[in-house]
Amino acid sequence: MRLMVVIGVRPQVIKAAPLIDLLSSDSEIEFQLVHSGQHYDYEMSKIFFNELSLPDPIVNLGVGSGSHAEQTANIMLRIEPVIRKFNPDVVVVFGDANTTLAGALAAVKMHVPVAHVEAGLRSWDLSMPEEVNRVLTDHCSQVLYAPTEVAVGNLRSEGIPESMILLSGDTMYDSILRHLNDIESSNILEKLGVSGEPYIVVTAHRAENVDFFENLSRIVSALLKLRSVKIVFPVHPRTMKRLVEYNLKHKLEEASHIIVTKPLGYFDMLRLIRDAKAVLTDSGGIQKEAFILGTPCITMRNRTEWVETIMLGGNVLVGTNEKLIVSEVTHALKESETIRMRLLKNVKPYGDGHASERIVEDLKMRYFSGSLKVGPIKAFDLAISSRS
Repeated sequence: MRLMVVIGVRPQVIKAAPLIDLLSSDSEIEFQLVHSGQHYDYEMSKIFFNELSLPDPIVNLGVGSGSHAEQTANIMLRIEPVIRKFNPDVVVVFGDANTTLAGALAAVKMHVPVAHVEAGLRSWDLSMPEEVNRVLTDHCSQVLYAPTEVAVGNLRSEGIPESMILLSGDTMYDSILRHLNDIESSNILEKLGVSGEPYIVVTAHRAENVDFFENLSRIVSALLKLRSVKIVFPVHPRTMKRLVEYNLKHKLEEASHIIVTKPLGYFDMLRLIRDAKAVLTDSGGIQKEAFILGTPCITMRNRTEWVETIMLGGNVLVGTNEKLIVSEVTHALKESETIRMRLLKNVKPYGDGHASERIVEDLKMRYFSGSLKVGPIKAFDLAISSRS
């Protein structure tokens, strides 16, 4: 089976890594890795490839920056000849980035089956570009690997046939479990001077938060008011550009309790999250990583696709409301250990750490049985015949 994995942003590298390990060593699979170049910052992408010991892509499409439409269209235009040249039997896409939708659309229009890993997530907010990507990808894929029971329920409710859905578990959870020793070995706490003292981790990169002065200034103002605790803020390049443009960068750098740093590697970031009193973020992946590692999370969004983190008491949504950010972080600092104990003892909604093995075996079964193909959906035929 010729299997093409398409990735383009750092979270996809993490989600794909345990799957790539299995695919690249399977004698029944010819593995092809394609990188869209959606995360065009070399430092942000390459460090993850190196840390996770991933092979170089056979192609880097180098799509770079642009609007959502430009990125999606350019990836489709550039990946079509790649699919034609390497002739995969199935294309695997991950998550909800522009790369996800572009890879899925290009493949299925060429009658190449698509497998969507991390299918079925919903925030129920189409103003989020990721929501558009994940819904459309789910509905043009031939097999959907759902990380949670909630995700499976979403797919069922949208009329996707049961035969196309597998409750796989979460590959990001697989990745964390595989690298617990690497996380423990990180010396990032010593490097940043926060070893042995309480601190929180902050990340912000979403366009609706950082591309608008009012929202970004409210976030910065909240951080300045949280003087009772050290704050570690690895700043995304997009965010740094806006901090400079809006004349906010110097306020963070002049605050003695705030440590501004460049984006960090995977192991360093997980170590920071694990040992933090709380995490303040707008990242979907970091919400989930904080939950898995038992760290209270405060999310600067009004909705989230990771509803389990809310339902199980590990996450709270605050948008960019300055007062809410300060009050919820303050609450998390007081209750951090209680929340941590509850999360680490709680049910594990993201599987058993073997999602990647489950996905590979299912893909092989479907392919070698001849059921993995682009064509009429049998459930539709059955529904029509039952009505007649």
